[in-house]
Amino acid sequence: MTQNSENTLKVARQAFEHLTYGMATGEWEALLDMLTEDFTLWFPMGKFHGLNVGKQRAREFFEYVFEAFSPGLNLTGLDRVTSNETTAVFEFRDEGLLFGQLYKNRVAVSFDVRGDKICGYREYFGSDGKSY
Repeated sequence: MTQNSENTLKVARQAFEHLTYGMATGEWEALLDMLTEDFTLWFPMGKFHGLNVGKQRAREFFEYVFEAFSPGLNLTGLDRVTSNETTAVFEFRDEGLLFGQLYKNRVAVSFDVRGDKICGYREYFGSDGKSY
């Protein structure tokens, strides 16, 4: 593993910790502080479908996530972490309530790292995202 890939994994792990904390509590500041000004977010569906650009749009997205999953979404298992020199992918399971309905899913999130900041985020679902 190169020094760059070690740094990428270290920064991405910190961002993932902030992400899971935000999903559980609605507190996003630690994650938002890690984002570059030109941050990009890609989401596969709904109000934030497609490419979203900027820290303000990221704030709106993460606040919406907590609103949808209030009182919080919990990580139930981290299945795999894969990384290279610029990107780390976390595959995990989560559960909670989605607009009041039982929700469980398998998710992969990808963090693009530049220095000690996150410059990109992509999210993918393992199921259709509906409650079951």
